[in-house]
Amino acid sequence: MTFGGERAEVQALEQLEAVVHSIADELAAWRTRALKTESELRELSGRGSGVARVDPETRGRLAELEVENKQLRLKVEAARSRVHSLLGRLTFLEEQAREASGNGGGGGR
Repeated sequence: MTFGGERAEVQALEQLEAVVHSIADELAAWRTRALKTESELRELSGRGSGVARVDPETRGRLAELEVENKQLRLKVEAARSRVHSLLGRLTFLEEQAREASGNGGGGGR
C-alpha cells in the first residue's frame, strides 16, 4: 500500500514543481518589465530637466487652452469694469432718489 501513497506524493511534488516553474517564469517577466521601466525612466530624466517631453497633440491643446484662458480673463475684466460702472450709476440714482424725497417730494409743480 505504500506504493499508492508514494505515487500520490510524486504527483503532488510534480504539481508543486510545475507551480514553482510557472511562478518563476512570471517573476522573470515582471523583473524584465521592471528593468525596462527603470531604464526608460533613467533615459527620460537624463534628457535635461527631468520632465518628459510632451507630444505635439498635447502641446497644441495646451496652447489652445492658454489662448482661451487669456480671452476669458479679458472677458472677466471687462465684466468687472461694467459691474463697477453699473454700481456707480446705481449709487448716483439712489442719491438722486433720496434728494428728491428730501426736497418735499414733488411739491414744486
